Amino acid sequence: MSPGTPQILVHQSKDELAEAAAARLGARVAEAQEARGSASVVLTGGRNGNALLAALAAPPVRDAIDWSRLDVWWGDERFLPEGDAERNHTQAHEALLDTVPLDPARVHAMAPSDGPYGADVEAAAEAYATELASAARLDPAEGPAHPLVPAFDVLLLGVGPDTHVASLFPEHPALQETERTVVGVHGAPKPPPTRISLTLPAIRAAREVWLLAAGEDKASAVALALTGGGELQAPAAAVHGRSRTLWLLDRAAAAQLPEDLHPPLS
Repeated sequence: MSPGTPQILVHQSKDELAEAAAARLGARVAEAQEARGSASVVLTGGRNGNALLAALAAPPVRDAIDWSRLDVWWGDERFLPEGDAERNHTQAHEALLDTVPLDPARVHAMAPSDGPYGADVEAAAEAYATELASAARLDPAEGPAHPLVPAFDVLLLGVGPDTHVASLFPEHPALQETERTVVGVHGAPKPPPTRISLTLPAIRAAREVWLLAAGEDKASAVALALTGGGELQAPAAAVHGRSRTLWLLDRAAAAQLPEDLHPPLS
């Protein structure tokens, strides 16, 4: 199977999805730490991403990870003031990060709108790209990745009802970026309109990309992305990992998949 070929796992409910995904992520992080000494994960926001983080905060999954050897990044962020309840960074801290012994130097938040770059979202995006580049390492054993992006062990993405991932929306200019690794997003169709996002080249540098979707409102997006939707029409169809692309769904989100793509319940 090609690394870009999606693997699909379907769970009975959104709660089972969150718990199973958290257990899978804990095991994957532990494996990476055993193999390379440290691990890196890119977090996503939204109801499914935050449910996974809350499940990850509970033992025994929490205890399988050496939190001091984990780098945490974000795939996108709402360009709002520090501490705003709608920021992915704020929600992640409430769900997980405040409860585990992370090294603060290894928590890589995107700048807020009242941070060092003020309201200049492009400067904030450029600063995050610089931070990514400073952490990039070439691993000859793995072959080429992106020279300006770390080889993330797992990059998590929620899938929106319109098939958006990170803050890459259908037909939006940010989706078509091929050079930069991080961009400021203007005029997003979902509020807030101003955001920061990894681009497709940065996302595709990850070893594994996991897409999360639960609920009936995600069913048509999941079906479109997995049955040939074009990249501009369905951004979720455009992302893949270098070694694995995993779709983690609940039964409701998988409801519109054709029978040949709908695996038995996991």
